[in-house]
Amino acid sequence: MAGKRSARTPSALLAVILAAWILSAPGSAAAFGTILGGGQNREHERITRAALACPSGTSSNGACFEARSLDRLAGHDREFGGVGAPDSDELRTFSAHCDDADFLPAGYPRTREQATGALLECVDHLRARFREAVDGAPNLLDAEGRIDPREVDLEPECRFFDVAERRAKCASLEGIGRLLHGVQDFYSHSNWADEADPSRPVGPENPPGLDRPGPSPMLDLRGDTTPAVPDDLTTGCFVLRDEVVGVADCAGRVTHAGLNKDRGLIDPVTGLTTEPTTPRGMVKENFAKAVTGAIEETRRQWRDVQSELIERYGEERAAAMICSLTRDDPATACLAIDTLVDQARDNVSGGRRTVVLPIVLAVVGICLVAAVIVLRVRSRRTK
Repeated sequence: MAGKRSARTPSALLAVILAAWILSAPGSAAAFGTILGGGQNREHERITRAALACPSGTSSNGACFEARSLDRLAGHDREFGGVGAPDSDELRTFSAHCDDADFLPAGYPRTREQATGALLECVDHLRARFREAVDGAPNLLDAEGRIDPREVDLEPECRFFDVAERRAKCASLEGIGRLLHGVQDFYSHSNWADEADPSRPVGPENPPGLDRPGPSPMLDLRGDTTPAVPDDLTTGCFVLRDEVVGVADCAGRVTHAGLNKDRGLIDPVTGLTTEPTTPRGMVKENFAKAVTGAIEETRRQWRDVQSELIERYGEERAAAMICSLTRDDPATACLAIDTLVDQARDNVSGGRRTVVLPIVLAVVGICLVAAVIVLRVRSRRTK
């Protein structure tokens, strides 16, 4: 990714412009929140932290991100982080947020095929982000496959929206962050995880809910097959004047305002939710379900990135790349390559190897002890 990025507005100025736009715009902005204010509570940051933060006082084994690395990925204070990047230059790129894939049966102004096409554009967009994250990872290493200290330095702050930013770790975290932003929005902007309001008739202002958990097979971003789209799956139509009852191009359609679960409080450690503020989010447990799905999807995507790195670059190089992304001081903390390879294998297998091996050893030990006892008993009986 380094060296292939278009010119961008400096991050500080862009953040100010975006904040002003959000605070002045009617209704909700286009996604889970990125800033603190205007009804937003940095929901993207909190979801990412709940999904990928290392427990306090522990080092990363590749499955989680240490504090400063996570700050760059999730955002902190007034910094957007990689996960907030689409809210800088892709606010009106509907495929970056899985918007405008709306559909209802029986007399709806759009066909199922049109809605499915818009949804597949989102999947393709996120697959491109996935590839960017993986394609750029070799820049973390030098020609001999060792971590390049200059490329993984986190000081000063990553300038995600600045063409002058050349550090490979910053570029990789931006690619991963843009990917995570989109998959998190899928759970807020679609009816995949939620339920309709049972007190009102189903229609454009109250579409059906699928009530399904994450991760979603819709978001298999490593593959290239076309996912099967459920007939009742819908996202919301979005225009700047975002209202529950659609206006302008969204008239008579399921709207972003009516379907999103973007706003509420999220505990960045546990992922527990309180105080949803959007109409759909306040129905039953819809906000909590959207956040839970987004957290599980975030973890799945990071595991898939690791799996793709191993397949693409081999275990040793991939282990160094994963360590350099998740550790705050990779130039000194990522030297034991054998340990890193073991950790990478454990992470992509969900930890099964580390659980199964001790069990097998314990069973073998018990069998050996039992055999010794039987032999001793028999020996005494024959005397």
